[in-house]
Amino acid sequence: MKIRSTTILGVKRDGVVAIGGDGQVSVGNTIMKANARKIRKMHNGTILAGFAGAAADAFTLFEKFESKLEHFHGNLYRSAVELAKEWRTDKFLRRLEALLAVMDREHALIISGTGEIVEPDDNVVAIGSGGPYALAAARALLKYTDLSAPEIVREALQITASICVFTNDKILIEVL
Repeated sequence: MKIRSTTILGVKRDGVVAIGGDGQVSVGNTIMKANARKIRKMHNGTILAGFAGAAADAFTLFEKFESKLEHFHGNLYRSAVELAKEWRTDKFLRRLEALLAVMDREHALIISGTGEIVEPDDNVVAIGSGGPYALAAARALLKYTDLSAPEIVREALQITASICVFTNDKILIEVL
C-alpha cells in the first residue's frame, strides 16, 4: 500500500493567489498523519505548489520542479512543460503517482505524469481525493461571495473535510 496525501486547492482572486492543503496522510483506510505539509513556496516565494498522491513520489517531483524553475528562471509555464515532458518519458519518473498544482500571479496549472498540463479557465486548481468537492465549493464561493482568495481556500477545504474521509481540517495556506 502506498502512502497517500490528498486535497490541494488553489484560488486566484483580485490579484491574490492562495493555495491550501489539508494535513491528512493515509495508508489505505488508515490515517497515518494529521498535520502534513503538502504545499510550499518556491523560487524565492514567487510560486506556490502543492501535491496530492503518493507522498514520496510528490517530494521527488517537487525537487524536479524546483530544478526546472531554476533552469528557466522562474518561468512557471515553461518549467511545467519541461517537467511534464520529462515525467512522461523518463523510465523512473514515469512510475511516480502524484499530481502537482502550481500557481503564480499569471498561471494556475495542474501537472500530471501522463504529460498533461491543465490550466483551468476560472483560476481554480484542485487535486486529490477531495479535489472535486473543493473545486465545487470554491467555485460557489467565488460566484456568490466577496471572500478573499485565502478565505475561499480555507472555507472550501473546511467543506471538503466535512465530506471526504481522506481530507481533514488541519489546513495550511500559503499566499502570494
